[in-house]
Amino acid sequence: MPGTAGIVLAGGRSSRMGTSKAALEWHGSTLLRRAVGIISRVADGPAVVIRAPGQSLPALPAQAEVVDDPREGLGPLQGVAAGLAAVAGRAEIAFVSSTDLPFLHPAFVRRVLRAVQDGADVGLPLARGYPQPLAAAYRTTLAPAAQRLVAAGRLRLTCLLTGCLVARLDEAALRADPVLAALDPGLDSVVNVNSPADYRQARARPAPEVTIQRSGLLAEGHRGPQVVRAATVARAAAAAGLALTGHVVAALNEDQITSDGQTPLVTGDTVCFLSADAVAGADGGRIVGRGHGS
Repeated sequence: MPGTAGIVLAGGRSSRMGTSKAALEWHGSTLLRRAVGIISRVADGPAVVIRAPGQSLPALPAQAEVVDDPREGLGPLQGVAAGLAAVAGRAEIAFVSSTDLPFLHPAFVRRVLRAVQDGADVGLPLARGYPQPLAAAYRTTLAPAAQRLVAAGRLRLTCLLTGCLVARLDEAALRADPVLAALDPGLDSVVNVNSPADYRQARARPAPEVTIQRSGLLAEGHRGPQVVRAATVARAAAAAGLALTGHVVAALNEDQITSDGQTPLVTGDTVCFLSADAVAGADGGRIVGRGHGS
């Protein structure tokens, strides 16, 4: 979406989990890599990860930017302030996410961002019984106000919402979006993992159901589209009997071309594998010509 950015907060203490949630394995990737990748599929601006000073992070996509919290232990409002300041001037709106939302869907991100594009300062989902300020959208012009609150020791995210025009999106409003209702009917986008039990339960769920197919020369001698379960492009390629190499790339939803195996997938995705030579006619990462069999 134009004029939008993504901010992922990775610097929490993870005291209940007992280890960094950012680095937890998720179907061949990590929770942090997945969160960054999902938001980047929607936002056209920078993707920023906010970490604690000196915090070690798992591998991230090349375009991700890492910003250190000025001080450790001040909570998520400081992370929001740092993130909004980092993208101000480059985007009008930012989707802010915690690192531990493994079922976050691009349709959810898009719907929440749209609430701010329609004129609000904050798009705040009210889902699964709670407000979700760490799965919400904020105008980047709120950065100075957030920084002033942190300086004053007013560290609750609710302090930032006071005085703002907040579009509160209850479950009915969220499900009124037909795409979101179809692809994330339970609003699992806001399910987080705070403890080892939460993580085990979430990790035990099957990977997203996606459609894979081969295009062009890769389609010869193979049947048409297949429905498989895969949370990353690499896992989808393996299900197709392929490996992402310099000769094979993936087209996600006839749109984004990638050779990054950790690109996250969600329910409803279609992944088409094709020869790298077939994308010679692509412009800016979007397919403008496709081979036969696609």
